[in-house]
Amino acid sequence: MTPPRHPLALVVAISQNGVIGADGGLPWRLPSDLKRFRAITWGKPLLMGRRTFESIGKPLPGRTSVVVSADPAFTPPEGVLRGATLAAALALADEAADAMGADEIMVIGGERVFRDTLPLASTLHLTEVHASPAGDVLFPAFDRAAWREMEREGPLRGEKDEASFTYVTLARAGA
Repeated sequence: MTPPRHPLALVVAISQNGVIGADGGLPWRLPSDLKRFRAITWGKPLLMGRRTFESIGKPLPGRTSVVVSADPAFTPPEGVLRGATLAAALALADEAADAMGADEIMVIGGERVFRDTLPLASTLHLTEVHASPAGDVLFPAFDRAAWREMEREGPLRGEKDEASFTYVTLARAGA
């Protein structure tokens, strides 16, 4: 697959057991992490799968949602772009990044989209959740040695957060 013109950054909260989702949603409540998510994705295109979009339920303000869905019955709401293939969605995300003046494309899930874009990604914004919840969606395994740690903050836990977590930013080694 041809990489997009703009760098890809994956944004994901991962539990100690690799879980990133459960029953169509998140397996935890972490308002502090949602604030960080908003800050690092603001003004950028968001690339996601259909189920991830449906779990969010609406376009997020200040960002352009690009949904990968081969389902012809999926009609996105106004302001949401749909690519029938990952390649088509990446092309739409590149166009959205140009229109927004964004310097990167943010990949926000789900499992298949993460798996397919991980080889193309230049940055991983991880929230390492210090818990091992049950779940049915896992982040794909990756070789951590292929990445260098750029930033680490935590462990943290806000007043309303259900678990503690650590923010880690990884950049592809050699990039």
